[in-house]
This record gives sequence, structure tokens and C-alpha cells, in this order.
Amino acid sequence: MKFSLSWLREHLDFTASCEEICARLNGIGLEVESVENPAEKLAGFRTAKILEAHRHPDADRLQLCRVAAGAGYEDLQVVCGAPNARTGLHVIFAPPGTYVPGLDITIKKGKIRGEESGGMLCSLRELGLGEESNGIAELPETAPIGEAYATYAELDDPVMEIAITPNRGDALSIRGIARDLAAAGIGHLKPWLTEAVEGNFEPAINWKIAHPDCSYAVGRVIRGVKNGHSPDWLQRRLKAVGLKPISKLVDVTNYFTFDLGRPLHVFDVAKLSGNTLTVTHAARETFTALDGNEYVLGTDDMVIVDDAGVQSLAGIMGGQQSGVDENTTDVFVESALFDAVRIALTGRRLAIHTDARQRFERGVDPALVRTGLEAATIMIRDLCGGEPSEITEAGDLPNWKRTATLRFERLETLGGINIPADDAVRSLEHLGFEVVERKDDQATFAVPSWRNDVASGQVLAQAVTLDEDVAAKAAANVPRMEAECDLIEEVLRLYGLDAVPAVPLPQLAMVAAPAVTPLQARAALMRRICAARGMMETVGFSFVAHEDAVLFGDVPETQRLLNPIAMDLDQLRPTPLVNLARALGRNLARGLGLSGEGALFEIGPCFDFEGQHLRVSGLRGGLTAREPGQAAQEATLWDAKADLTAALTALGVPEASLSVTADAPGFYHPGRSGQVRQGPKLVLGSFGELHPRTARALGLTGTVVAFELYLDRIPQPKAKKKMPPALSALQPVRRDFAFLAGPDVEAQTVLKAVRMADRNLIQDVRLFDVFEGGSLPEGHRSLGVEVVLQPQTESLTDVGLEALSKSVEAAVLKATGATLRR
Repeated sequence: MKFSLSWLREHLDFTASCEEICARLNGIGLEVESVENPAEKLAGFRTAKILEAHRHPDADRLQLCRVAAGAGYEDLQVVCGAPNARTGLHVIFAPPGTYVPGLDITIKKGKIRGEESGGMLCSLRELGLGEESNGIAELPETAPIGEAYATYAELDDPVMEIAITPNRGDALSIRGIARDLAAAGIGHLKPWLTEAVEGNFEPAINWKIAHPDCSYAVGRVIRGVKNGHSPDWLQRRLKAVGLKPISKLVDVTNYFTFDLGRPLHVFDVAKLSGNTLTVTHAARETFTALDGNEYVLGTDDMVIVDDAGVQSLAGIMGGQQSGVDENTTDVFVESALFDAVRIALTGRRLAIHTDARQRFERGVDPALVRTGLEAATIMIRDLCGGEPSEITEAGDLPNWKRTATLRFERLETLGGINIPADDAVRSLEHLGFEVVERKDDQATFAVPSWRNDVASGQVLAQAVTLDEDVAAKAAANVPRMEAECDLIEEVLRLYGLDAVPAVPLPQLAMVAAPAVTPLQARAALMRRICAARGMMETVGFSFVAHEDAVLFGDVPETQRLLNPIAMDLDQLRPTPLVNLARALGRNLARGLGLSGEGALFEIGPCFDFEGQHLRVSGLRGGLTAREPGQAAQEATLWDAKADLTAALTALGVPEASLSVTADAPGFYHPGRSGQVRQGPKLVLGSFGELHPRTARALGLTGTVVAFELYLDRIPQPKAKKKMPPALSALQPVRRDFAFLAGPDVEAQTVLKAVRMADRNLIQDVRLFDVFEGGSLPEGHRSLGVEVVLQPQTESLTDVGLEALSKSVEAAVLKATGATLRR
């Protein structure tokens, strides 16, 4: 929010300096972001008069001007090339040493075509104040000689910009800022009253409301107006806050948007169809706004229509079709009250940012709907002439009146400052709160219309719970406490936020709570495990190209971005493997791909039809580094399975509880991949070679293997009492078995059967060999299994080993039909 010091004086009578005002604004929560004084850039420029002008003896387009510019510059020569330089003209003079902002130069004495020049005669463009011109600025004959130009032009007017929090819609008006400053001890707030303008005829336009998000609308016709350029004082004020003056009628609406925080709009009556303006729902149609852009409206958007169609996007921007121009003679002035949430949703969806939207979505003063129209009518009549009609209205002004109670002792218990009750009441009264009832320990105040941020009562109770009984009980307590907190905040900020003592939070426990969640701890563990296995971590965007995403399965159209940051980042990724594959391709294309250069992993989010998930994804491609006695080789699916198994083991998932099924996602090779499950339904991860079709589409050559661990699906391990590990004093014994298995027998079924043969003695079971062909029956294969036996109380004897071997053989035969090779 920008405002100039001279505009502030319209509402506030003060003698404080700009520095004092800035300090007080910061102290009451209206943070000053910048202060800019145009006069500082114009230091050195002076008003002057050309005493005599004649042609340069050596240049037809130059003139020698004898200039008077006040003390020290009574009679000097300036060489000027402006075609309008002439004797008797009052001008702007820049003496040597003056910095010219429009040209980015500093004036120096010198000679031009052999003639001395002791300064420069300037145009407004060269001062950075106007558009391109054909000559120097011409000042009125009444302009004094030798006065600082910034003072003469009334440009010595600092402009301050303050940050506004979302709850302070009242501070988006200069009067609201003046009210806060007056309450904080800076000057006195001037009274603001506007007279009711009597209408002379029935309005040719009437209101109709057919949208629930517009509660009240008023307006009137002013006929016989004469539009044109606004007076200098109005243009200066609008320029000071960053607005470009357009015309008298438009500038009046912009003036009150900043002055009172009351957005208005003017329609050209001659461009409207019919005699009714209706606030209603938009159809699915295109609307051309005053900014010249076309917007596609939806049925949730609120618009103002006539018989011809949409004429305004309510509360945000008017339409080009009914906009006023220099030929406008009759106007309809609109002032309405629109729902803040509806304005915010429409503005956000259409990406339209206007001063009107900024105020409506933060809440405007409902009491100004009609009085704001009256004030605008007076200014339009003064600047443009015209005859006003009676006011037409529709809807009802909502009941904004409410009360809030402050218990004085809460100022200390909540705010930490013992503020006298009289001082607290006086502070709130200066802000516009009126005392309704005063007791020794508390006071009840009527909340002013412009402070819609102060809790309104029943609404808050309904937000707490949907249970009617609980809501009824909360209605008498929660809103009261919320409103009381708002009052405490107002008193404290006027007293001085710097005076609030710093109090440390109470210590809840001697031992600090964990700084990370279990899922975050698991992600950190996975990061260490993957790095220890020779993989390099990457961090990619959660957005990928839609063409890449569909290579890794079906992607929801609802997760397609409407406004992506780049054309190739228009889809939420279904898996981090999309990013890893593209990164691997770039590495391989640059001749990289040895060891960690071709082994990448990422821990990050992915998105599917069920929502967002966290995955650990890894990819291996290229060749391993050559070592003595070992040639470089490509990664295999067993490498990917080992990566996944190592991660699951580190997370405490018992390997014995896992099984592998051949139903990996479609972007894997169908015969060289698998899914790891715990039980029949819970899928914990997948591994295997990338499908050749997927690899070719991504430009990858050679064998590329991948794994994925669904980190947020891993069940939390059950809490166990910490016991020292039971270490046996006896050495483990290893025995190898070779089973002849049929074509339908899975190796994991054999391993599970061996493990179940003697759960107390058998410590570990591993598959170490798979053999097919030779003398084996067709379709059969030999599975080599290593069994680790760990005796606890006594060493194993030959008899015991023989009995165990028979138990293993019998268990496998019963579970799978596989027999022991003899």
C-alpha cells in the first residue's frame, strides 16, 4: 500500500516528520517497506527564464539563450537545441553538477560548436517526469525565477509503501492508516462526513441481484458529464501511488479506492443494453476486460450483466465494452458489497490482480457502500459537471454490528504488560471502538464497521465443530475469546510491540522430543545405505514431461499442470525413475557411466491415482569400473535385487517374511523383474531390468536395471525390549543341498521349506547355484542351497546332521515335490 505525505494530510492533522511517521508505523505493525521522495532525484533543478534567444552562428538548429536562474545564475549563456526555445519563456534549468535522471548524465560546463554553455534547459522527460516531447518544458509566466523546481511543482512529497497483513483490509485505505497513526499519538484524525446528494430524476438503470455472494448493491446515473484529463492535483496523487491517470471519471474511482478503501466502477450508459444491471453467475463464456485481455469465465464466477451480456467481472475489473471514454456523457456509478472468498477464488483462477480485488478479498467497510457512492457523486459533479439521479439499490446491507469484550487482566496474562484499564479503553476508542458497557474488570465495545477482522461471533463456533450441542456451548466461549484476543492485540500494538517482554517457552520435558519423524529417519537411513552401495544421490523436480511419464504407466489427467514452469515439466511424476533415467542418459551421452556415474538413486515423492507417496528409487546402467582380474561388466537384475534387499534389511524387515512375484510394473522387462511382497497383498518394492521399449524411448542403450522401495508402506517394527544378543560359544556348521526341481517350482518356495524344517537350529538359508541342462530331465533344474546351522548347547554329531538332512529333504519334498540329487 502506497501513500504520499500530502495525501495523508487530507485525513490527519500532524506536525511529525517523515522519519517519525515511519518509526511509528513500524511500531504499530504497519511495516514500512520503502520511502521515496521525488524531490531528492530533482535536486539542483531550478526554475528560470530565457531573457534572450538567437541562432547559433555555426549551427542552424542550435540557439544561444541568455538565461536568468536566480542567485548565482543571473545572466548566463546556454546552448539549446529545442525548437521551442524563445525569448521570455519560463523554463527548467539544470546548472553544472546536476544529475539528469532521464538521460543518466551529470551536467558539465563546456563548449558546443565553439560557444560556451553553462548548463542545460530541460524537458519533463529528461527529469523522468513525462513522456517524449519535442522541446523543453514550458512553465507558466507566473512561475518564479530561481526556485527549486521540486518545490515549485509540489514534488517535495515523500511516498511511503507499507506491508499489509491479510487481516488488515482497513489499512488498504489512506484514511485507515491515518486513523491508526492518530490512535498511536501522531496528530489528530480529521472528521470525514459527506452529504447526501439529492437526485433530480429516476435512474435509467436499475439493480438486480441473482448471486448469493453479492449482498448489497447501489448505484446512480449522472447525465451530462464531460470527461477529459484530470486536474493536476488528482494526477499527482495517483502517480504518487503508482497509478497512471486515465480520465476524470476513471481517476475518481481510483481515488476513492485508495482514499477510503471503497472500490467503485463507472459504466457508460450509452453502451449498456436494457435498463437493468444484474449481478449473477457467469456462463462458460469469454469476457474482454478493461486491460484488453480475454478471460474464459466459469459458472462459479460472479459477473454484472445487461441484456447484451457480461459488462464487468464483479469486484475485480470492468469490461471493455461498457468502459467510459472522451465521448461519454452519461454514466452509471456502481458501489456494491461482494463476498471476499468468491472474489479471491475468481481472481486467483483468472490470475487478475487489481486494486479492487485486493481490497474486496480482505474485506471492505460495509458502511461505505452508500456513502462512498455519495462522495464519488460529489467529486464527479465537481470535476465533470452533470446531473445525478436518485439512487437505485438491491439487496440488503448485512448486519455488521457486533460487540467484543475485553477483560483487563488478560492484557497482562496474555500480553505480558500491565496496562491500566483507562489507557486500554482510550486506545480502542481512538481506533473507533465504542464502549457499550464498562465494569471494574472488563469493558464491552461495539466493533466499528471497518474492522471486519475482529471476530464476529457465531461463525467461529461453527468452524470449531459440526456437533450442534458442542457448537452451542462453544458459541458462548470460543468467539468471545477470539474477539478478546483481537482487542488485546490492538491495545498491545498501540502501546508498543517492542515493550512486550520476551518470555521463553516452558520446558515440557527434560529430554527433547525427536527432531525428525520416523519416516524422515527412514529416509536418512536409506540415503546412507544407497550411498554405501556405490550409488550417487540426485534430487529432481516432481514435475516431468508428460511424454516421459506415460512410459512408466498410466498417469492421472488430474495431475497434469495447467500452467507449468516449463513446457517439458507439465506432469506430476509417477515415479522418480523418470528423472533418474533422464539423468543417466545425459551421463552416458557424455562418456560417463563408470561405477557411481552410472548408479543413481533418489528419495522423493511420486504421484498416482491414490495420491502422493514417498519412494526410494535406484537405477544402474553403463559399466562397472575395471579392476585387476575383473573386466568391466553391465549390471544385472540381481544387482537391483541386492540393492532392494539391503534396503529392506536395514529397515528391519525380516527376509524370511518376504516373497517375490513376477508381476512387476509394465515398464520392467516381463521375464527379468519381480515384486517383493510381505504376505500376499502388501507390496514393498520392485526390481528388474527396464523394458527394452522403455529404455529405447528414453535413449538408453545396454542393460539398465532399477529398483523401487515404497518407503511409506514399510510397517513400523514392533517395539522390543533391548536385550544383549545371544551369542553361541559353538561354531556354525554349513551344509550344501542340491534339489532337483520341476519347471513350476520357485526357488523361494524351496528356501522357505528348508527354513521351516528346523527353525531352532537353522540360522540362515541361501540360494547359491541354479543349473539347467546337462543330464537333467528337460524342464528341470538343480537348485543349490546353503544351510547355516547354529548349535546352541552342544556340538552337532554325525547322527544329528544325518537326521537334520532327512528333515530338510522331507520338508522340501512335501512342499514342492523337489527331490535331493544323489
